[in-house]
Amino acid sequence: MKKIAIDAMGGENAPKAVIDAVLKVRDELPDTKFILFGDKEELRKLLPVDKINSQLEVVPTTEIIDDEDEPVRAIRSKKNSSMVVAANYVKEGKADALFSMGNTGALLACGIFIIGRIKGIKRPGLMPTLPTENNHGFNIIDVGANAKSKPEYILQWAQMASYYAEKVRGVENPKVALLNNGSESDKGDELHQEAYKMLKESNLNFIGNIEGNEIMTGKADVVASDGFSGNIALKSVEGMSSVLLHSLKDSLLNNGMMTKLGALLIKKAIGDIRTKYDTAVHGGAVLMGINAPVVKTHGRSNERPIYYTLKQIDKILDEKLIDNFREEFSK
Repeated sequence: MKKIAIDAMGGENAPKAVIDAVLKVRDELPDTKFILFGDKEELRKLLPVDKINSQLEVVPTTEIIDDEDEPVRAIRSKKNSSMVVAANYVKEGKADALFSMGNTGALLACGIFIIGRIKGIKRPGLMPTLPTENNHGFNIIDVGANAKSKPEYILQWAQMASYYAEKVRGVENPKVALLNNGSESDKGDELHQEAYKMLKESNLNFIGNIEGNEIMTGKADVVASDGFSGNIALKSVEGMSSVLLHSLKDSLLNNGMMTKLGALLIKKAIGDIRTKYDTAVHGGAVLMGINAPVVKTHGRSNERPIYYTLKQIDKILDEKLIDNFREEFSK
């Protein structure tokens, strides 16, 4: 049976959103066990006795890592926190994957310093899946796990993301692009020019540079980036999507009766747009290059994105992603 260690206390809507998602998804994943880490009394209040079975386990912890905590100091000083205890379960082989929506820096630190890097991986990279105009989605890596990057890091991130796109998302021969400030091969600084050369010489399906205005068109299945630029791109996509959807809703509901009637006529089309750019269905961001799946959703997540993320983790375990990375990068 696969086992997912869940930090049930991290995030604004924890632990209720976490428990609701687990109760919703567990019947769909009968071969998966969900181990919840957190305040025993608080979890028991939300978990009726009749809802507990062999698929659910509660491990009591007494501390929580807050968003304001300094990441490395927090994982060292709060050893009985829900996140740290869950990470140690994975390290010790008592669980196969780690999920949290808590402090991002602390989760990265747990992955790197407690669970550990895969041999041969120079730097882990954080990788979400984002929506595209053609409904296929795309992976972007790194989006902030590393403030400084090297060309060889970007190459390894692209290799891992390409494999993920193929095995987990089902994309045949994924198209890989490098996020840059122009499409020409000589664009960018020394880092990006060298990364371009390494990607072109690799066995990846590399299609060249991609600019920020193209990443959501579906031109590439994988976008490789340095961590600094990738984080800005991620936040820009998330922010603009939210602004546009809220602006559309506001315009349709607050411009008179005729506009409201028009909104009713195009209700299905609006729903299709919301579905197309819904980030929740793609699951969480994966810390690639760690000895076990470590996956993060936004701290404000409700039950829905957590539900999809737990299914995503189950698929990653089914595809034996980490075993394949170990074999490939230890050569």
